[in-house]
Amino acid sequence: MKSLPLLAALAAAASLSGCASSPPGGAAPGVAAPVAPPAAEGQTLVSGASDSLASAPESAAALYRYRFTQVLPGSERFTFQDRDLSFYFRPSPNVLYFQVENRQNRPVWIEWDRSVFHDPREGTGQVAHSPTRWADRFNVQAPTQITGLQRYSDYVLPMDYLVDPAGSDQQLHRPLLPEDTTAPQFSDKEFGVDLVFRIEDQPRTYSFRFKVASVIPK
Repeated sequence: MKSLPLLAALAAAASLSGCASSPPGGAAPGVAAPVAPPAAEGQTLVSGASDSLASAPESAAALYRYRFTQVLPGSERFTFQDRDLSFYFRPSPNVLYFQVENRQNRPVWIEWDRSVFHDPREGTGQVAHSPTRWADRFNVQAPTQITGLQRYSDYVLPMDYLVDPAGSDQQLHRPLLPEDTTAPQFSDKEFGVDLVFRIEDQPRTYSFRFKVASVIPK
């Protein structure tokens, strides 16, 4: 996987690891595939998530600008670390960018199917990340391996936000937060992710929450 420009810069000369340790499985037999809610009329859809060097990434047509704070665990720099992992986050209106460094000299895995996204509309559900597509909604997502002493960059969003791309291979999805006239309604809203890692064959959950500190007209 290619690193995001800003996160790669923060990583300096470190390399990224995005190896999957197991192949994806098929959808559960006999289970009807529910249809994701359609985008509201006039709502912007996003293809993937193009990062930028801007301190507060936003779309060109945005009417409002968001400012975020990290409330769990509290951090002014959107960071957290323990003896095993070091995290850096970058919230945006479209997705939640992150970088994680494996601080020990042995592999760890991100268990995507065990992880949970808490969206700003107070919903919870499965996590999608950069390789996830509409067709993967009911498949097993392979864990991502981060080898010893390496960094990995990605972004996450709610699986339910994926939208049918009508036969193309793009990752079409609704933005995490609107940038139109409805944006002020999301002031003080919280969102975040519970990322489950497998470390020394034991699952460990890392919970992160972010708050919309302000919504400012452009």
